[in-house]
Amino acid sequence: MKIRNSLKSLRTRHRDNRIVRRKGRVYIINKTQKRFKARQG
Repeated sequence: MKIRNSLKSLRTRHRDNRIVRRKGRVYIINKTQKRFKARQG
């Protein structure tokens, strides 16, 4: 999982990427390609 300051650029890398807020953190999850995971902060 990558930890980045800005997730907006990562969201456009795959069409199944979703931005999710959990417990005050922002995550990128992808159900089809598991390698596209990222967390902000």
